[in-house]
Amino acid sequence: MESASRSRRDAGEGQMPNTDADIGRLLLRCPDRPGIVAAVSTFLTRWGANIVSLDQHSTEAEGGTFLQRTIFHLPGLAAALDPMDAEFAATVGAEFEIDHRFTDAAKPKRVAIMASKTDHCLLDLLWRNRRGELDMSVVMVISNHPDLADQVRPFGVPFVHIPATRDTRAEAERRQLELLRGNVDLVVLARYMQIITPDFLAQIGCPLINIHHSFLPAFIGAAPYHQAKERGVKLVGATAHYVTEVLDDGPIIEQDVVRVNHNHTVPDLVRLGADVERAVLSRAVLWHCQDRIVRHHNQTVVF
Repeated sequence: MESASRSRRDAGEGQMPNTDADIGRLLLRCPDRPGIVAAVSTFLTRWGANIVSLDQHSTEAEGGTFLQRTIFHLPGLAAALDPMDAEFAATVGAEFEIDHRFTDAAKPKRVAIMASKTDHCLLDLLWRNRRGELDMSVVMVISNHPDLADQVRPFGVPFVHIPATRDTRAEAERRQLELLRGNVDLVVLARYMQIITPDFLAQIGCPLINIHHSFLPAFIGAAPYHQAKERGVKLVGATAHYVTEVLDDGPIIEQDVVRVNHNHTVPDLVRLGADVERAVLSRAVLWHCQDRIVRHHNQTVVF
C-alpha cells in the first residue's frame, strides 16, 4: 500500500486526463470505528459523485484514528461544494465525529512566499510554478531584505519589502498580516530568517510550511555546514514541516538526505544541502497544494 501511494504521489494527481474540472477532494480524520468508508461513499453517491480514488489509514487496528483522502468527480462541483460540505458536517460528520475538508481540484491554492537573502528555495518554487509543476497561484513574495527583488521581477510576482529585525518584529508582523490575512491559503517560508511569533500564527488563518537543514545532526545557530564539516558528518539533508509555536518542532511533511564524505569541502556541503532543500520543500508544497496531507497530532500522513 505504501509503495503504491508513493508511486501515485511521485506521478502527480493520478494523471487525471485533460482537466481538473469537477474533480473534488475530501480529506477527513476521526476516531476509527466500523462503517466510516461505507457512510462516506454512500453520501458521495447520493450527491451523484463518482469516486475516482480513495486512500485510507488507521493508526491502530482498534481504537485508533482513521484518516482518509478521497478523489471524486461531480458535475457542477463548484456550485455544489458549499451545500455538500454543510450537509456532510450535519450528517456523516456529526455521526462519526469527523474533522473534514472538501476542496475543488480546479481551484489553485493562493500562496505567499517569505524569504530573506538566500534565493535557492524561493527561485526554485517560482520556476517550478511557472513550468506548471506546482499547481498554485503565487500572490506575493515578502522579504525582510530588498536583495531578491530583481530576481523575482521576471516571474511577474509582486515583491514586498518589509524590514524585520528583532527590534521591529511586532511592526513587521502587523504589516505582513495586513497583506496575508484572508488573502492566502498557504505561506511558505523559503529560508526566511526571522522567528515567527505565536501571535502571528494565531492570526494568520492558514498553514505555514518551513524548510530547514537537518540530518547534520541538529546544528543550531550560524554556519551549520561549517559545524557539519568540523564534525565529519556523513549525511546532509533537509526537513520540510508545518510551523507551530515551538521552533522547528512542527509536523514533518518530507525529509531527504545526500551522502557526503571527507573529500567534500564546506562549499560542497552548502551546495549539496541547497539541492536537497529545494527538492524537499517543493515536494512538501506540491503535496499540500494537492491536498495529500492529513495532520494527526504532531505527525502527518501523506497519501
